[in-house]
Amino acid sequence: MSTPHPTYEQLATLPAYAEQPVPIAFEDANGHLNVRHYTGIASEGLDESLVDLGIPQNWPALGHACFTAEHHLRYVAELRTGDRMSARVRLLGRSDRAAHALVHLLDDTHQRLSYVMEEVFLHIDMTTRRTAPWPEEVAAGLDRRIAEHAELPWEPDVSGCLGLR
Repeated sequence: MSTPHPTYEQLATLPAYAEQPVPIAFEDANGHLNVRHYTGIASEGLDESLVDLGIPQNWPALGHACFTAEHHLRYVAELRTGDRMSARVRLLGRSDRAAHALVHLLDDTHQRLSYVMEEVFLHIDMTTRRTAPWPEEVAAGLDRRIAEHAELPWEPDVSGCLGLR
């Protein structure tokens, strides 16, 4: 069963990533952000949040990558062209080769939650293109961030259908 969503005010205490207005090119026939762009922007925010944990944008060139294993997506409120948006990331846990995260897209114009992407992602050794244990320094960074996020004074709004194995 899904946990209630945190408030805009609670989520806004997390660092902002992928901050931008909704571009007109991302609008669909309904006059709001097209469904395919929510996931892309949330993924961009997650990627940005991992840089200071030792996972740079060019990690594949260094022989490593993160591949998505599973997503669960929830649309809460529409984002319309010109609305300011930002991604806020909460890391929930990790295993030897995987991590579990929540990415919230905020509608900063109307100060509300717009979208939640829950994701399990894997560390990949690009020479074998198979899962591999997290490098030690990345594992330590993930552990620090997970511990910080576990101290947040609100419950994560997990779907209940994803988790680490």
